[in-house]
Amino acid sequence: MALPALPARLSLVTLGTRDFARMRTFYLGLGWPVGVDIDGDLVSFLLGGVVLGLYPLDLLAAEAAPGTPGPGGGWSGVTLSCNCDTRDEVDIPFAAAVAAGATATAEPVDRVWGGRSGYFADPEGNRWEIAWAPGMEFDARGAVTRFGE
Repeated sequence: MALPALPARLSLVTLGTRDFARMRTFYLGLGWPVGVDIDGDLVSFLLGGVVLGLYPLDLLAAEAAPGTPGPGGGWSGVTLSCNCDTRDEVDIPFAAAVAAGATATAEPVDRVWGGRSGYFADPEGNRWEIAWAPGMEFDARGAVTRFGE
């Protein structure tokens, strides 16, 4: 049986934050292991094989839901991410998701943060990111084992 074009893994959940500094302080205060911490832009935590990311809502909306009303108006402000092992693998699962009925909301592009990603909406509008992020590593099951320095 052929492997699915879209890896069966949930790598990262990103919360779009209205008050990034407050949310960052709160989650740092929980004492969870920090992966990437770019003050004012992104902070992530490795939680049992999945990464939780905090990212300013306006920046996340510009990537994941351009032109779509934010929370309360059509999009929740949350994205789910399936990360690939290499930059070159991003486009194939993205195309497979669209072929399965997803709506492309942002075609895959190289991002200023060094990775590559694209976004699609499932039939109920939930946003998924197909991405490759430098420094993210997986175990044999697809669980995230490293993200960041």
